[in-house]
Amino acid sequence: MAQSFQSHYLCCMIKICGFTFIRNAIQYDFPISEAILSILPICDKVYVAVGQSEDGTREVIEKLSPKIVIIDTIWDDSHRAGGRVLAEETDKAFKAIPDEFDWCIYIQGDEVIHEKYLEVIKSNIESNDSNKNVDGLLMHYLHFYGNYQYVADSSRWYRKEIRVIRNDKSIYSYRDAQGFRVGKDKMLKVKLIPAFVYHYGYVKHPATMKAKINNSQRYWHSDDWLNENAIKEELFDYGNIESLTLFKDSHPAVMKERIQARDWDFNFDIQVKKRKPKEKIKYYIEKWTGWRIGEYKNYILLK
Repeated sequence: MAQSFQSHYLCCMIKICGFTFIRNAIQYDFPISEAILSILPICDKVYVAVGQSEDGTREVIEKLSPKIVIIDTIWDDSHRAGGRVLAEETDKAFKAIPDEFDWCIYIQGDEVIHEKYLEVIKSNIESNDSNKNVDGLLMHYLHFYGNYQYVADSSRWYRKEIRVIRNDKSIYSYRDAQGFRVGKDKMLKVKLIPAFVYHYGYVKHPATMKAKINNSQRYWHSDDWLNENAIKEELFDYGNIESLTLFKDSHPAVMKERIQARDWDFNFDIQVKKRKPKEKIKYYIEKWTGWRIGEYKNYILLK
């Protein structure tokens, strides 16, 4: 009884805030509403940095919930190189979160958390709150591709990333906003939790996918590079993928309407594998041992 009361008291004391950034979500079909709504049940507030948009993105977000706080921002396109502007926009949302919050959940505009993992995230925040050696929580990833029944499974797709951090303003978004660092370029110390982020960045109508990729490439490459390498075809070719596997579980409930509204088709023979010899070796080593050769890890994993 005493332990149950202590757990309930701790839960009530810990304040959780979500944060994200977005721009032109409607034009490029980002599931930003679903992303925000997926974390809202365990967040007291969600801070959203909304960049200058031409498609009504701000109006959509402000109608989602009174728990949402919008920060109007202007993207600095002079910081396009290496995707740096994406990290800056992430930091604008994070830095705006008041000190009263203890932990923060980060979600990008094409990421959604299944409701079955909300209690897992919350309980791990509670269990690690008193351990000041833990800077954040690491989550697994599922990368959907082409449509909602396929998951990309080659080694070029990242398997884990930090999505929960303490409300410590010495933490900042790193490089192109894929992860975080703390202090003077130190990696965060994190615990891996049994929860997944569902990444829907490559599930759009092929015409929208083409437009989204050509636009997003602006944040990594020069105009000259874009002129030479932008997708010229009318539609993005989803078939140019080395390996996919079938997804046999359920999607987050907030994704139901979006999935039902899908207006394109994509089919892929999952028996077809286009891995180069070197990638085949890496794949089987990972399959047998769990070790991914050369995997990028922007964190220190604690036991």
